[in-house]
Amino acid sequence: MGEKDGRTAYVPATKATAVGLLAIALWSLMTALVRIVAESFGATLGSALIYTCGVVLLFVFHRPAPLRLCPRRYLIVGGVLFVFYESSISLSIGLASTAEQSVEVSLVNYLWPTLMVLLAAALGRPRRKGAVWRALPGAGVATVGVALAVGGNSGLRLEAALGHVASNPLPYLLAFLGAFAWSVYAVITPSISHGYDGTSVFFPGVAVMLWIIHFISGEGWPQTMPGPLDWLAIVACTTVIGGGYACWGYGILHGSLRTLAVASYATPVLSVAASALILGLSLSLPFWCGALLVVAGSILNWLGERLSRFRG
Repeated sequence: MGEKDGRTAYVPATKATAVGLLAIALWSLMTALVRIVAESFGATLGSALIYTCGVVLLFVFHRPAPLRLCPRRYLIVGGVLFVFYESSISLSIGLASTAEQSVEVSLVNYLWPTLMVLLAAALGRPRRKGAVWRALPGAGVATVGVALAVGGNSGLRLEAALGHVASNPLPYLLAFLGAFAWSVYAVITPSISHGYDGTSVFFPGVAVMLWIIHFISGEGWPQTMPGPLDWLAIVACTTVIGGGYACWGYGILHGSLRTLAVASYATPVLSVAASALILGLSLSLPFWCGALLVVAGSILNWLGERLSRFRG
């Protein structure tokens, strides 16, 4: 029936794409909500609580396929990369010294599309001549954007950006390593997963890792008992993260992957805007310019990758 009536086939795909776009909107709220949770519960405990609730949410609404169907290589390699990424990005936001630094750290994380295209160009099969060179301009623009944003009111000054990082290096390092891990995950898992979606399988691993980190850190329970609004923030953050993955998985399976890929590059700006609104931040013009450059670099990478495929 879908083949006879193009309209019948088109509507579900459009709805699925809309569901995928909802994931981008949800993820844009992550930085602000994780920061709120971290301020109430602490960086390690807050992250552990978020992902523990996320496990429950995903198993209710996004139950995984039987584990016996999951390729072993994907389970091990993909699982390690997924757990590391999710743990690092949540901790990096929580460990930031200020709300402004949380937004800077989240922007470093959004280098992953640029890193993904560079890795795909370098390691992709079949090899395409000049693919890496075509990816470099976008990588340069995105990197300049991060330096501009982290430099704050100082503008594009490398020493200012390095000074901000040096004042609290761990969150920035975790965000960058997480971005690299996620780019590797995005490049290698399509060929080793054989269509298996391991999100709901990997989430418990993230929760376990974060609880281990929490107990090792000795952070303990907050001295002031969290109130109802603090617990509501955990529920909201869990919904944003877990719900985002569920919506994204549905969107890329049944909707327009090309539309979702292009739209996802707007996430850094959406995240910055949402964080500024929710956290009450007044971000400088250089920061906004930096965020736009990160998006522009990602789009340049995407265009370069499309050109590489066309010529390849």
